Amino acid sequence: MSEPNSLAHSSSISRAHSALLGIYEISRILTRPARLEEALSAVMSTLSSFLDLQDGLIALLNENDEPTLVVGSGWGSGSAREQFESIPEEVIGQTLVSTMPLKVRDLASNPLFHGWSELARSEPGVIRSFIGVRIRSDETTLGLVLMERQSRHDLSVALDEDARFLAMVANLVGQTVTLQSLVASDRQRLMTERHRYEESLNPFAEKITENVSGIVGESASIRSVLEKIQQVARCNLPVLLRGESGTGKELFARAVHEFSPRKDKPCVKVNCAALSETVLESELFGHEKGSFTGATEMRKGRFELAHGGTLFLDEIGEVSLAFQAKLLRVLQEGEFERVGGTRTIRVDVRLVTATNRNLEEAVLAGAFRSDLYYRIGVVPIHLPPLRERREDVPMLASEFLRRFNEEHGVSLALSHNAMQLLSACDFPGNVRELESCVRRTAALAKNTTLCVEDFACNNGSCLSLLLGKRINERSHTVFAADSIVALPAPAAPLPATPAQPVESVPPTSGAGFGERQRLVQAMERSGWVQAKAARLLGLTPRQMGYALRKYNIEIRKF
Repeated sequence: MSEPNSLAHSSSISRAHSALLGIYEISRILTRPARLEEALSAVMSTLSSFLDLQDGLIALLNENDEPTLVVGSGWGSGSAREQFESIPEEVIGQTLVSTMPLKVRDLASNPLFHGWSELARSEPGVIRSFIGVRIRSDETTLGLVLMERQSRHDLSVALDEDARFLAMVANLVGQTVTLQSLVASDRQRLMTERHRYEESLNPFAEKITENVSGIVGESASIRSVLEKIQQVARCNLPVLLRGESGTGKELFARAVHEFSPRKDKPCVKVNCAALSETVLESELFGHEKGSFTGATEMRKGRFELAHGGTLFLDEIGEVSLAFQAKLLRVLQEGEFERVGGTRTIRVDVRLVTATNRNLEEAVLAGAFRSDLYYRIGVVPIHLPPLRERREDVPMLASEFLRRFNEEHGVSLALSHNAMQLLSACDFPGNVRELESCVRRTAALAKNTTLCVEDFACNNGSCLSLLLGKRINERSHTVFAADSIVALPAPAAPLPATPAQPVESVPPTSGAGFGERQRLVQAMERSGWVQAKAARLLGLTPRQMGYALRKYNIEIRKF
């Protein structure tokens, strides 16, 4: 065999071996338990590694051939969805209707790609070829696999081999998408049947939230919280409500009272963070006439006013150490003296406290008494953030809009797309932020139906962005299962392409280091998907790309 033929044969064997390893690795990825978006992103990374394909996309389509999920690699700085939408319609159309892969040897000379903006970044002497393959399940088209290769040599033979390889990959992806769809459908059916069965067994389970004023939602997490509250409300043990700001701790404290035998007695609430130590002492314990300047008459404290009922202390983590000692005595002995008085007063009070702080860290740091912590935390209840109960967002949004309509005598409604937009938002301010978002949009609405364009996240004025320092200031801990769980340290980033010159980024909040941290945390929350991170920060995907390059933030690939 001549030397050139020998080299060609060796190269063919090497490519076949690489393709075999690639199919094995992709099959492993698709059979692992993971979110579909993460699995497809890993498939793209594997394709780039084994086939040396510079740019690629996997797009899943709905029945109208509109993209529902797009992941990709390469293609410049835009998002994967933007790149998919920039591909000429004729190319997408031919790939969808053809039973064979679409192969284009040279994009520059092919009329399908005439005028394509991506060709402007071609290097002299480089041949850019293209492959498009349908993702199918039986006779149904589920999506497309689109890949590009760049080389200075003729790729005709390699193009045929790559097309066969991508056809196998598309087949594996199609089977995975179909299987996940069936599993999700079965899971939803089983959950519905289980829910219906539980309701038939438990007469108290029907519309449990109707018995609690102000609580809206029927998600599994909310029902679980209310069922736990119903159970513990029968006894007089102290309850500690834990959760992020805006999750409705005051409403759930009211639920503890309404489900308890004390429901006909007073339910008194105090915001500990809103009062100084001296004022708080007077508010809780009361004072005698003349005990301090301005005390012109005797006044009962909140403990006395709540006698026989429930006392709710919000933001308990903000009280000083000195006042914690005074509070501990009341909880242990059930007695106290008014400010300036000597007579001991005994009270019978059910205590409910709430905090969004990490009390365990405060105890370790010496900022919160451990004995008080054990006293108030007998029954801790975790309130889920809104991002963990997205199915409640439509009900909450509709309720807030109904209240707005009643207050202002209007008849506004939310469009289907607007409801989807709200359901997809993380709402770091939780229910309180959702209410503000709905009311602000309703106040500025130009039509009777609120659509996607009416919301602040589409014009760069979203409160999540304007108040985005909350992301930076958030501790690397989360509330979970009635306890505090430390978050793991972020993995080391993988190498990325060198930073390119960028245009100016629209100003946001903070500068320098703070702005870089805000971008990194937004990317971490969105699984390093630029488009999602852009939505969190109220930026366009292009602006997000500019910002990442400006601060030299390396993109992690999974």
